[in-house]
Amino acid sequence: MQEPGSNSDPGHDSATESASSRDTWPAEPNQSNGGTAAAGIVSKAVEKEKEVANGVSKLQVIRGPSSRVGGMLLREVARERVDLVAEKMKVMPEEHLEEIKNELRSILEGTGGSQHVEEFLYLQKLVQDRTDLTPSMLSLAHHVQLEILVAIKTGIQAFLHPSVTIPQGRLVEVFLYKRCRNIACQSALPAEDCRCNVCASRNGFCNLCMCVICNKFDFEVNTCRWIGCDFCSHWTHTDCAIHNGQIGMGQSVKSSIGHAEMLFRCRACQRTSELLGWVKDVFQQCTPGWDRDALLRELEFVCKIFRLSEDQKGRVLFRKCADLIERLRNAPADSINSRVILQALQELEMDSPKISENEDSGRLITPQEACNRIAEVVQEAVRKMELVAEEKMRLYKKARLAVDACDRELEEKVREVQELKAERLRKKQQVEELESIVRLKQAEAEMFQLKASEARQEAERLQSIALAKSKTAEQDYASIYLKRRLEEAEAEKQFLFEKIKLQENQKPPPHQASSSAGGAGGGDPAQMLMLSKIQDLLKNVRSMPAKTEGH
Repeated sequence: MQEPGSNSDPGHDSATESASSRDTWPAEPNQSNGGTAAAGIVSKAVEKEKEVANGVSKLQVIRGPSSRVGGMLLREVARERVDLVAEKMKVMPEEHLEEIKNELRSILEGTGGSQHVEEFLYLQKLVQDRTDLTPSMLSLAHHVQLEILVAIKTGIQAFLHPSVTIPQGRLVEVFLYKRCRNIACQSALPAEDCRCNVCASRNGFCNLCMCVICNKFDFEVNTCRWIGCDFCSHWTHTDCAIHNGQIGMGQSVKSSIGHAEMLFRCRACQRTSELLGWVKDVFQQCTPGWDRDALLRELEFVCKIFRLSEDQKGRVLFRKCADLIERLRNAPADSINSRVILQALQELEMDSPKISENEDSGRLITPQEACNRIAEVVQEAVRKMELVAEEKMRLYKKARLAVDACDRELEEKVREVQELKAERLRKKQQVEELESIVRLKQAEAEMFQLKASEARQEAERLQSIALAKSKTAEQDYASIYLKRRLEEAEAEKQFLFEKIKLQENQKPPPHQASSSAGGAGGGDPAQMLMLSKIQDLLKNVRSMPAKTEGH
């Protein structure tokens, strides 16, 4: 079993105790954000008693006016919708938010007496009765609002300390009992995936730092204040174990037949652990780090444990511890150190054979009593063997299930490999088909490109032929047009010659011509116009062959 004093992670062995009875504050809260600083928190913890009554039978609600800080009441935070309060807090100054936290911190400290107790119980009932505080809704909360809700629900004022900053996600998990409320532990619940009845049935219980009986935790480490189970490693307060009858005389499997000793019975697994060896281990490992007051306190715890011991070793240890307590109280502070305790334990170890021999020689037992003790030891051994057999069978079934699961997974993997191979082959065929299609398309593209080149060349050839024919056609058309115009001009010329000839034949005799010459000078204007046109036409006809030859 791993003792609290020898635990390499002190943050997992102790932390602040639940505020339902006592709230423990770290002297250096800025070191509380992680397991590495948990030892400093534990060593410098300051315990402060609270005035919270455990037996309140009926909740008394305060009807008087509550102080309003920054325009917001603590009751509003505990009662109103999360998103509405978050919107209000977003626009509030930091000073007002800190005042709200200070007000709740003073209520948790109980400085106002019964009024503060009743106010806290009322706020806690408001929070616990709400059904809308789901993970999605809490994720919308303001960080200060979430700290207040967690502090009200757990009763731990460490969540309100100005130097302690916990991420919002962890605050939500603490509120929903998914993470340990101990700020020096903060393990995910159930811790170490424990499946025992205690861890499964208790909301918010952490087997790494909380007592199995009272569900509380504190900053104590390297001490006999806590007793750990050798089998399930759950922890119990020594006082709780004594008050609930978990410590008493019993038969240990390791001890000799008929020898009873002080044992601790764990409430979580119902198994027993011997206490004498546990006390020796704690003192041997932790005594060098204790001062005078710590030695007195630890010796008092040992006296509490072995006060009702009936075996010789337990009584001797009780007497030695009582004697050391008396010597520590009366002697100067520097006269007794940790070596005295270790020497006493060594003397007890050396006296053990003599004690056993004296017990065996000084007391004779009847055969019936011997048989009864042997039967008890055998029954205990059988019970242990049955438990071991059940555990082995459970482990075997678990291993068998794991093997079956591995076989099924292997078959699935083989089937998946075959499917992947088939898929790979199909993909390969598809790739080959695509490559053949690509090659075909490339050949078609080359063919079409060749045909396009040939068509372009043919078009250029036809275009050149068309241009040549167009020029020839224009020349032919011009020659035909000019030839026809020439023929028309010749015909018109012939017509005019004949007309002139006809007019000449119709001229009067010369004597008439002279007599009428004066009158001709003033002859018909239309006839004169006709003559001028005929002359112009004759000029055009004569000049046309020359133009034709020029073309």
